[in-house]
Amino acid sequence: MSEKKSQWSSKLGFILASAGAAIGLGAIWKLPYVTGQSGGGAFFLIFVLFTLLIGLPMLLSEYVLGRGTQSEAVTAYKKIAPTKTGWAWVGRMGVLGCFLLLTFYSVVGGWIFIYSGLGVTGAVIDPGNDPSELFGKIVGTPWITLLGLGLFTLVNVLVISLGVQNGIEKASKWMMPLLFIMFIVLVVRALTLDGAMEGVKFFLWPDFSNITGKSILEALGQSFFGLAVGFSCLVTYSSYLKKDVSLPNSAGSVVILTVLVSFLAGLAIFPVVFAFNLEPASGPGLLFMVLPTAFSQMPFGEVFLAMFLLLFLFATLTSSFSLYEIIVAAFIEKGRMSRSTLTMLLGVVVFIAAIPAALSSSTLADVSIFGKTIFDATDFLVSNLMLPLGNLLIAIFIAHVVDKEFVKRELLIGSHMGQGFYSTYRLLMLIVVPLVIIVVLVNMLLQY
Repeated sequence: MSEKKSQWSSKLGFILASAGAAIGLGAIWKLPYVTGQSGGGAFFLIFVLFTLLIGLPMLLSEYVLGRGTQSEAVTAYKKIAPTKTGWAWVGRMGVLGCFLLLTFYSVVGGWIFIYSGLGVTGAVIDPGNDPSELFGKIVGTPWITLLGLGLFTLVNVLVISLGVQNGIEKASKWMMPLLFIMFIVLVVRALTLDGAMEGVKFFLWPDFSNITGKSILEALGQSFFGLAVGFSCLVTYSSYLKKDVSLPNSAGSVVILTVLVSFLAGLAIFPVVFAFNLEPASGPGLLFMVLPTAFSQMPFGEVFLAMFLLLFLFATLTSSFSLYEIIVAAFIEKGRMSRSTLTMLLGVVVFIAAIPAALSSSTLADVSIFGKTIFDATDFLVSNLMLPLGNLLIAIFIAHVVDKEFVKRELLIGSHMGQGFYSTYRLLMLIVVPLVIIVVLVNMLLQY
């Protein structure tokens, strides 16, 4: 059976895999530290509003394109606009964006792999290890970062080579429930600490005095990053979806799960940070340096830290599966290689391409691109430029190129939603979504 005809075995499998694609570094690593830097509750509220008003329609759009054509990203655009060949480049840009994203995402995944191993042994919060020095040693030692990168890449290759049902779906079905169970345990523990309520207040009480224009732009970018929309990953995922599945219900479930995980991440992190008088605006090092310090000061801290790191690893892996799958599916469509051969080859190419970013804090620390390290420059290109641009092009395509009846049929089939839902969706995609994305892109470019 060709990959194009593969299908999820169940609606739950699709929802968990889609949620896994969305729930990763964005929800657990990036959102907490950006929230901390942007003043807490007001930022989180804006993020949730953007996720519902902008992210959800974009998620539905990718589902419509994928399920409607039953094709991976590049072919989907070709099928819908066969005489307008330029639109296929939206799919190709998605493939390229996913590849570039993997070159730094896999590096962070490698750090988490190393930290997870050390967390299980208790070495992360060993009294003889200073968390800041340990983080510096891990990211600054070439063989350690490359080992982590290799392990992270290997797990992705093994899962993706097994296919949609036996690989991605099965992995997501046990990883995602475990992720939620561990999150709940961590949240309960965090909320029982003395001083935890100050952290809850910081995270949930909206104080708009700390909100700036940059904060609002960050919130929108986070909603895109958090839902994994803009690179057509979910066009590919939804192409394996049966016709009787409700797209609004599925998209709504994914959005709810993503917001819930972001909410749980905040409740697991900020009460701990405030209980031990640590700095919530610590930036990217929040999870790697600040939290180990906090866990080291609580009973059974080794156990809870190990659980948190494993949770983080699971979330990062389920997201990277979608990045690999869009690339693999695009080449499988050409029928020149088997899935296993292509996946192994892709793993090797990703590993090699990720080496410069992996060495950005060590051997290649002096190499600068527009004043940024290779890692940071790749992150900026993908997250701040390609991702908003990808969303804008998909919004224009779905609103002005795709036949309205095609969109309406795919959006409403198998669903209890009616004309009102479609009209609201179309209004958002025609005016609100593209306008907001253009404002974000222009402001982002003006800042730099």
